[in-house]
Amino acid sequence: MGVRQRKIAVHDLQVGMFVSDLDRPWHQTPFPIQGFHIRSQDDIRSVMSHCKWVVIDVAEARDRLDAVNPSGTVFGKRSNRKYGDNREVIQLPPLQIKDPVRYENSSTLKKELKLSGTVLADAETALSRVVVSVHREETPDLREVARVTRKMVSSVIRNPNALLWLSRTREHDDFTYRHAMNTAVWALICGRHLGLNEGLLNHLGLGCLLSQVGKTELPLELLQKEGKLDADEFARYRGYVERGVAMLDGTGVSRAVVSVVQGHRERHNGSGFPEGVRGDRIPLLAKIAGLAEFFETVIAPRDNSEPLTPAKAVNLLYDMRNIEFQGDLIEKFIQAVGIYPTGSLVQLNDGQRGIVVSHSADRRLWPQVMVMTNQYQEPLKSAKIIDLASFNEGKGPAETLSISECLPHGTEGLNPEHFDVTGTESRWNLSRLVGS
Repeated sequence: MGVRQRKIAVHDLQVGMFVSDLDRPWHQTPFPIQGFHIRSQDDIRSVMSHCKWVVIDVAEARDRLDAVNPSGTVFGKRSNRKYGDNREVIQLPPLQIKDPVRYENSSTLKKELKLSGTVLADAETALSRVVVSVHREETPDLREVARVTRKMVSSVIRNPNALLWLSRTREHDDFTYRHAMNTAVWALICGRHLGLNEGLLNHLGLGCLLSQVGKTELPLELLQKEGKLDADEFARYRGYVERGVAMLDGTGVSRAVVSVVQGHRERHNGSGFPEGVRGDRIPLLAKIAGLAEFFETVIAPRDNSEPLTPAKAVNLLYDMRNIEFQGDLIEKFIQAVGIYPTGSLVQLNDGQRGIVVSHSADRRLWPQVMVMTNQYQEPLKSAKIIDLASFNEGKGPAETLSISECLPHGTEGLNPEHFDVTGTESRWNLSRLVGS
């Protein structure tokens, strides 16, 4: 079915319409993504405060009314159960962070990659020792996990792109470890953007790393079909949260960390588990962890479900605002990770392909990209960094270089470890920097 687009005045907007273009550049507005679904009168008032007319996509609007998640991801497959069936929109007052910290990057990507090259490997080792202790029915010693969490937090504070780059480009066979570590990285980047102090970031990171520990008592065959469970299997599966909380008893871990483990599967509209609490009854750190965990699940599912590209996952999140997750938290998360998050494989409008290195909040559609192929998808001898925002400065629409699409993870010929990189402070190679 062809796309039908129509230009309308903003006062003619209705709930359910999909806004595909504005009468001004997207980066001059507060909307975190290009193209979004009108969910409420508040959305209409927000558009009216910035625009006089918009372009709506009629076909997209109709499709998105039918289901929050048309791609059939983990969330969508549970929509017919008791949990996940509630699409009620819940509005809460805006998030308020007490004494927010304003962080500035104090390390370049190259320098931070070298500093943090072993952090994720250390996290894997620490988590594996926790699992061994659990299997032996011993109280796990969490001091090593806490130490590596502090290293992760310090790295994200210095430069949030480096650890995210490592987590997105690092291969790992064990899903549970990778899922916990990547969730922690997404959550820490969001927490940094919110201005959480270093102590809270440590609680958040440690809680995310330990959030999956209760799954160690579940059979592998159950975990391997995580997104395709029947009612009985799901009832058994959802008990992993309470088992994880019980495992932490006696370890000396803080209540704030336990609350992250306990609340990371609760949802804004009460459709989560284990208790089905909603809205402001979910602690802030648990809300962040839950959002980060869901995002990691849809871009890297355990089962054979087709993963979403990060850009599509960002759009999915925006459709879920004030339903599964608090709306302004989703917006802050998107601002933190970018519309094209670091590590996203992309194709530019001239055919060149590469990977996103970092992004700017002021130029959300124009991140820095490490280009690894020419316009014919032939590999370059050396990759080059292109800052799209700087490149496009002063150029007309016909000359603008932009991202045309996100590519699936693992696209052939786009492994950044195989390239020397030019165009930044100096020539460097990822595999040599991090000792791969």
